[in-house]
Amino acid sequence: MSIKNDKWIRKMCSPDSKVRDLVAVPTGMTRIDGPMIEPFEPKQVREIITERLSFEEMERGHRIPQKVISYGLSSYGYDIRCADEFKLFTNINSTVIDPKNFDSNSFVEVSGKGHCIIPPNSFALARTVEYFRIPRNILTICLGKSTYARCGIIVNVTPFEPEWEGHVTLEFSNTTPLPAKIYANEGCAQVLFFESDEVCEVSYKDRGGKYQGQTGVAIPRM
Repeated sequence: MSIKNDKWIRKMCSPDSKVRDLVAVPTGMTRIDGPMIEPFEPKQVREIITERLSFEEMERGHRIPQKVISYGLSSYGYDIRCADEFKLFTNINSTVIDPKNFDSNSFVEVSGKGHCIIPPNSFALARTVEYFRIPRNILTICLGKSTYARCGIIVNVTPFEPEWEGHVTLEFSNTTPLPAKIYANEGCAQVLFFESDEVCEVSYKDRGGKYQGQTGVAIPRM
């Protein structure tokens, strides 16, 4: 098993169907029906241009660069972004958290603000901007970015299994005694891609995984 580099990731996200449809592996061929990551940013983005200017300033071609938590292609991975769509945990119902029978009323939906404030010692679910299609011979591991980790904010993401596809559901845990701010449309975690020496017998798609093709923020399912 080996980790994949930036050249391979870029190739797998190319709009060229000859590149993305057939991927050579030691025991044969595997197929993904579209780019592996969509939308795809082929470089690290650390600032964006804001349009919060007067009409006269825009007429003169002025732009204000705004620093963001970085996202996009890196040397051996891809930094994903958090979409502006959150489910914020609340204990107003004083319910028991049961993974086998999760009460969706435990969440309050937050969107369109450009950020989410997580109360102390609480958490929120979100999703990625990017839609993923994972090849049959690939498994990913996702790790939170240091910008959040050093603030006591933990980003937890389970592995993307072979032939899984969908938006990735993200969990942000605020381990601090203070409110924590999560920024939408900015980097939050890095995905690492590992290629197996052999193709698996049964993929996530083969066994009809319950989160296959998910869009939006997916809560626990049984």
